[in-house]
Amino acid sequence: MSTVSKRALSSPWELTRVGDRVSFLYLERCTVHRDDNAITATDVDGVTHIPSATIGTLLLGPGTRVTHQAMALLGESGAAVVWVGEHGVRYYAGGRALTRSSGLLEAQATAWANRRTRLEVARDMYRLRFPEDDPSGHTRDDLLRMEGRRVKEVYRREAARTGVPWKRREYHRNDFSSADAPNQAVTAAAQCMYGVAHAVVAALGCSPGLGFVHSGHERSFVLDIADLYKTEIAIPAAFDAAAMGDDDVPTRTRRALRDRINKSRLMERCADDIKRLLRYKEAGATAADTDRMGLQSDGGRVLDGGRNYGDEPIW
Repeated sequence: MSTVSKRALSSPWELTRVGDRVSFLYLERCTVHRDDNAITATDVDGVTHIPSATIGTLLLGPGTRVTHQAMALLGESGAAVVWVGEHGVRYYAGGRALTRSSGLLEAQATAWANRRTRLEVARDMYRLRFPEDDPSGHTRDDLLRMEGRRVKEVYRREAARTGVPWKRREYHRNDFSSADAPNQAVTAAAQCMYGVAHAVVAALGCSPGLGFVHSGHERSFVLDIADLYKTEIAIPAAFDAAAMGDDDVPTRTRRALRDRINKSRLMERCADDIKRLLRYKEAGATAADTDRMGLQSDGGRVLDGGRNYGDEPIW
């Protein structure tokens, strides 16, 4: 008799590319289980089947229960799993996604470990967000001031476009509902963007904690990546949702954001942007390279793993 645990693992080349997946899926008040190669969400309305390999990030909200078999399938499929608060507003914990190659992680660590290249990546991130500005030669303090002014301009611009009254950005960590509609929408959009960015970062094998703009947090790099698309995607979607009224703002925000993410092919863009920012080139890579475990030797050479070199010549 076959069991779930005996099913062979998929290779990296059999999995759906992260850029082609659904950005995120939010579930609450249901039981998440497994049925063959799909996960199921069971609630009072019945059972819904969801192909696991098409999910970028699964957001598990209040009242959700997930089985071991479901988590095993999601992990094998390379889907990120994030436990969040109601309406996806607060991040609690995240599950590990599928990672086979350390190439991007090594490129990230190399760029991060040098102060000069770390600043260069931060400048490139700013340039990617605001291509009309030239951050060359600017210090980190300059970049922070420039970014702050530009984001304020976007808030004012979106308020004028949608007719939504805007005073200032406010986030009440322990009382989400006390904020006005546009601030609730901006917060909800930001949390969803963090989930999407975390899914791509984990799927590519990068470290969520090695940030180039943010620092000192376990998700510093995730915040860096999510901010790349804040003014283009997250804030406009939030104001569109807030313009439709004060009721059910978080839900409308997620739907508006989902539409913008799909239309802009954000998952694919995000993966490409990370590789470009980290100066990572994977030309000529094969399936064997992606799934290869090597041993470091002198002169930057990598030897085949799984062998004992005690009695063998290295050269």
